[in-house]
Amino acid sequence: MAAAHMLEGRVAIVTGGGGEIGSAIAKRFAAEGAAVLVADISADKAQVVVDDIAQAGGSASAVALDVTNPDQCEEVVATAVSTFGKLTTLANVAATVTPQGTVETLSFDDWRSAFNVNLDGMFWMCKFAVPEMRKAGGGAIVNIASSHGHIGMPKRPAYCSSKAAVLQFTKCLAIDFGADNIRANSISPGAIDTLRAALQRFNSREEANAAKGPAYLVGRTGKTEEIAAGAAFLASDESAFMTGTDMLIDGGYMAFKGTTTNPV
Repeated sequence: MAAAHMLEGRVAIVTGGGGEIGSAIAKRFAAEGAAVLVADISADKAQVVVDDIAQAGGSASAVALDVTNPDQCEEVVATAVSTFGKLTTLANVAATVTPQGTVETLSFDDWRSAFNVNLDGMFWMCKFAVPEMRKAGGGAIVNIASSHGHIGMPKRPAYCSSKAAVLQFTKCLAIDFGADNIRANSISPGAIDTLRAALQRFNSREEANAAKGPAYLVGRTGKTEEIAAGAAFLASDESAFMTGTDMLIDGGYMAFKGTTTNPV
C-alpha cells in the first residue's frame, strides 16, 4: 500500500521504535505525514530510525525510553508535545519475550518482566498520553498484542497471559475515553519475519521462516511492513468507526490454527 498521507498533521509516539516492528511503524507513520517521536530503550537504535525517516523527507525525533519507568514515560509524552506541539497518536510496541517454561519452572521475575514491559508499559504511556490527546481534540491508540494472546501456547504462560491482558486493556481504554474522541484498538500479529523472533528458537531467519511458514494459510510468515500498514490504518480516520477491537494480521493462522493440510 502506497503512502496516502493518512496521518497528515498528526503527532505520534512509537514505543519500541528502534525494533523491527516498531521501526516499520514509525517509518510508515512518517511516510503518511505524521511527526514521529521514536522512543526506544536504545537511544542509538531510535536515532537510526530517525535518520532513515529524515532521509526519506519525514519529520521525527529520537528519545530513550524504558517503558517500565513511569517518570520516563511522562517525560517522553512531554517531549512529544514540546517538540511537535501536541500529541494525537500513540503506538505501544515495546515488548519483551520471556524464557520458555511452565509455571513450575519459570521464575517469578520472568513472569513479572513480561507484565512490566508488555502491559504496565502500556498503562504508563496511556496514563500520560490520554490527557494530551484530549487537549488535541482526540486521537488514536494502537497497542501491539499477539495472536498468542488469543490462544495458549506450550511453555509460554507469561507471554500469552500478558498479551491477552493487552486485548482487554485496549477495550477498556476505548470504553473510558470514547467520549473524548480517543479511539483504542490493538493488532495481533502472527509470526513475523524478524531477527529477534527467529533467534528465540532457530539459528537464522531463513530456518525460522521455513519452519513456521507452512503453518500459515498464506504459506509464509508476515512482514514488518504489513503490521505497519495495519497500524497506520488504525491510527488514521480511515478506521474512524473502529474502536475497542483487535485486528488479526496473522496470515490466517487463527482461522484454523495451522494449515488445513496439517491441522494441529
